[in-house]
Amino acid sequence: MIPQAFIQDLLARVDIVDVVGRYVQLKKGGANFMGLCPFHNEKSPSFTVSPTKQFYHCFGCGAHGSAIGFLMEHSGASYVEAIRDLAQSVGLVVPEERDHLPAGQRAAQQARTLALSEAMTRASEFYKRALRGAQPAIQYLKRRGLTGEVAARFALGYAPDDWQSLESVFGSYRDDAVAGPLIEGGLVIESEKTDTDGRHRRYDRFRDRIMFPIRNTKGQVIGFGGRVLDGGEPKYLNSPETPLFSKGNELYGLFEARHAIRETGYVLVVEGYMDVVALAQLGFANAVATLGTACTPMHVQKLLRQADTVIFSFDGDSAGRRAARRALEAALPHVADNKPIQFLFLPSEHDPDSFVREQGQEAFASEIRNAMPLSRFLLQAVSDGQDLRQPEGRARTQYEAKPLLQAMPASGLRLQIVRGLAELTDTTPADIEALCGLKSDPAQAGRMTRPRPRTSRQAPTALEQRVLQLLMRYPHFVQHVDEATRNGLCDDGQPQSEVLAHLLGECAAIGENVNFAGFSEALAQSPYAETYAAVRTAALADDIEEAPALAEFQGALAKLLAEPLKRELVVLQQQIEDGTADDAARERLRWLIGEITRRRQMA
Repeated sequence: MIPQAFIQDLLARVDIVDVVGRYVQLKKGGANFMGLCPFHNEKSPSFTVSPTKQFYHCFGCGAHGSAIGFLMEHSGASYVEAIRDLAQSVGLVVPEERDHLPAGQRAAQQARTLALSEAMTRASEFYKRALRGAQPAIQYLKRRGLTGEVAARFALGYAPDDWQSLESVFGSYRDDAVAGPLIEGGLVIESEKTDTDGRHRRYDRFRDRIMFPIRNTKGQVIGFGGRVLDGGEPKYLNSPETPLFSKGNELYGLFEARHAIRETGYVLVVEGYMDVVALAQLGFANAVATLGTACTPMHVQKLLRQADTVIFSFDGDSAGRRAARRALEAALPHVADNKPIQFLFLPSEHDPDSFVREQGQEAFASEIRNAMPLSRFLLQAVSDGQDLRQPEGRARTQYEAKPLLQAMPASGLRLQIVRGLAELTDTTPADIEALCGLKSDPAQAGRMTRPRPRTSRQAPTALEQRVLQLLMRYPHFVQHVDEATRNGLCDDGQPQSEVLAHLLGECAAIGENVNFAGFSEALAQSPYAETYAAVRTAALADDIEEAPALAEFQGALAKLLAEPLKRELVVLQQQIEDGTADDAARERLRWLIGEITRRRQMA
């Protein structure tokens, strides 16, 4: 876990205008910067970035957040990945509470990672330049129907048919300082064989291949895939696992597809590099591919951060079905009722590229619309080859389904699959749940899909909401809340007082020098994050100066303190009307009327 103090310090050092400006063209407009929202299509700018609050907000679609939230939303980075990206941009090393490495060692690791990243970038530029003069490679790409525009978009290149072509960029491989990052990054191989001087031979991994740079969600080159031009083997050669590149975590084309994924609302997962590039050429720019390995749970998690719907496309042959089964198993821990996962099976003689070229875009779009839901594919997969007319076949189907159902979080979708399996095997949903050990606390349902903790509570009153807005805008106002006032606000037994008590405590703990973005990020990790998100939107739109804000805050507090007195007044008035009030109650009533009048005048 990353300490909150570090996150606060990081957001104080980062300028959100610079962060957002990498991706959005911003223009100064008064105290803020304006631009076209990157999260929905618009013609007139409604996206604003506040340098004073270090926060962004779109008045069109409602997207808002700190620099951390922007990177998460725009690139699909996880919370930790976004923090690490920002930290790297300002030269900070991210500490973790479980990380016991000395600071010097962490810094050395970061320097090593930066050297690898630079080597990958320089190699990619070299391969791109080499493609311009490689006519056989250019002709191959043209035969596959690719234009220069698409090749440039995916930064395609060519590795010359040379054993040491990268020496022209990096220098002699005999120099360990030169060769070290290249070997560690998988660009150069160090052989067991040695030269006459006893040095190990070093040579390029990629030779005479079309080069597909693999980029992470930030657009940095982290690895390569290389395809032969003729019938040689292996057809595709991938970068090995490196400190930068893990096949089980990365997806080819995700960086290039992110805008199309957001526009279409779904991501299409195909099997190869060329499928991704060809589909982008043919009008389906929202395709990505796994990197020569089966789909993993990490892949699914990354995909679901980018889109609400994931569609896996496979060949309809037995190999394609096996790959689909592995994708199904990877997806199950992350299924959610509001995140459909589907499976598309093309005829065995086609891949997506050939299908679109032969049948046309509309035919492929129709296949996508009619893709098989995960629930149906799961039931097909567990019952395939079983004779459901026989008890043994039905029992075997239940046996096959058990680990798959157990891998799913409790949810409405799992319940529907249980019912489908019960019908398929001529039993009851209760029997299936008992057989598979699925009985669980309903409160656990969907827990894995919740990105942040939530607490159910009564909505704040308009007056309380205003106090929350002013406190969120100026956290140091907590200095004007004495202990008696706090007790009066937070101990009146009302459910909506919980969030105010929490915010007062957070304001007291956060200190005076925190900015709006840093404070908002801390509140987003709290049990009341949902309430704070609604309050924050109003606070963003409110540019009230500090002096009038403080006067309004103090007046609102006085009114809030009067609320429990008003409730007591109503009770006593009812007792008097009923004839049940004694002298003490009548005296208390007179005091309440005077106190409420006094507080109203103070407010």
